[in-house]
Amino acid sequence: MTGKDIKVALIGLDTSHTIEFAKRMQSPDCPKSERVDGMRAVSCLRFSTPFQSEEGLNARQQQLTAWGIPVMTSFDEAVADCDAVMLEINDPSLHLEYVKRCADLGKPIFLDKPLADNLENGREIGRIASERNLRMFTSSSLRFVPEVRTACAAMPNPSYSYAYGILGKAAAGSSIIWYGIHSFEMLQMMMGNGAAKVTTTPDSSGVVVVVEYVDGRRGVVELTVGAGIFGGMLKTGEHAVPFAIVDDGRDYTELVRAVAKFFSGGEAPVGLEASLEIIAMLDAAERSLQEKKSISL
Repeated sequence: MTGKDIKVALIGLDTSHTIEFAKRMQSPDCPKSERVDGMRAVSCLRFSTPFQSEEGLNARQQQLTAWGIPVMTSFDEAVADCDAVMLEINDPSLHLEYVKRCADLGKPIFLDKPLADNLENGREIGRIASERNLRMFTSSSLRFVPEVRTACAAMPNPSYSYAYGILGKAAAGSSIIWYGIHSFEMLQMMMGNGAAKVTTTPDSSGVVVVVEYVDGRRGVVELTVGAGIFGGMLKTGEHAVPFAIVDDGRDYTELVRAVAKFFSGGEAPVGLEASLEIIAMLDAAERSLQEKKSISL
């Protein structure tokens, strides 16, 4: 650790991201191509959620301890000597609570995906961020993979788009919101804001979500149970730009690099308006599934 390193408090241990991101900051075995300089985790706050067993938490704590990162159960102690906070909480129902707890620290915050467990709590996080002028952003790591960015640059104004990905099973709450975030983040990247109506159709493989936009454009998100890949396509009436994502760890590395740049004073790579649009679509997709009808935003 150098005197210039940003000291990061990791809040939460129920997600593998806590380990993956700490690895890129300071694991001695981290490949040079994945290492991210300029940040160092100095603490981790551990607490239980439905998303990880005590045995799993113990294993993760052992790994962090081996890297010199103390794991504690006191929030005040965890944030006492940090310059920035990474909220790494798999359970999105706790995101609002911890944003509230961090709001008075005066330190930049990265809130791992999704923004919240529903639109109401997402809007409350947005209100707190705006009123407190918080330096904060939230994002899925898929926003930073080269394949998505290259495709969006090749067709910046598509009329239609298609995103496909995994429908993971949430330990609590909505599976669409918890894991559909990855595919909906890609959709928002491709289409921008302006979603007007969302319709979710379930089948034996998962769900297909159709998003209608105020200007007549259309987006489709296909979430499949048991799938292992992400990808998509941008289209106009005459042209198409497809992409498939190679899972080689670059998404984690590029996200941590974006966080480091933000913590160093750079602009947020994802604006609050975009994040609120995503949680609005996710919330509507879940409501459409439950209520068996289209939901207007």
